[in-house]
Amino acid sequence: IEGIARGEQLHPVQAAFVACDGFQCGFCTPGMLMTGEDMLRKYPLATDEEIREGLSGNLCRCTGYQNIIAAIRSAAAMRKENAS
Repeated sequence: IEGIARGEQLHPVQAAFVACDGFQCGFCTPGMLMTGEDMLRKYPLATDEEIREGLSGNLCRCTGYQNIIAAIRSAAAMRKENAS
């Protein structure tokens, strides 16, 4: 998971998880981050429903996924902003 950052600069997905409180105990966080990054690479305009479906293979017992979905949506916006 550390490999997606650029030196000290967090990857947009990592930064979004911090900003949106998308992490909980840390057990599922690496999988959520990597799944979110892969999903946004393939589907940069993913809807909330598509994000939920994409994350369905990762189980988090600490949260209701709202902040995780918000973080991935935020990362998508950051990626779009950085691309323009």
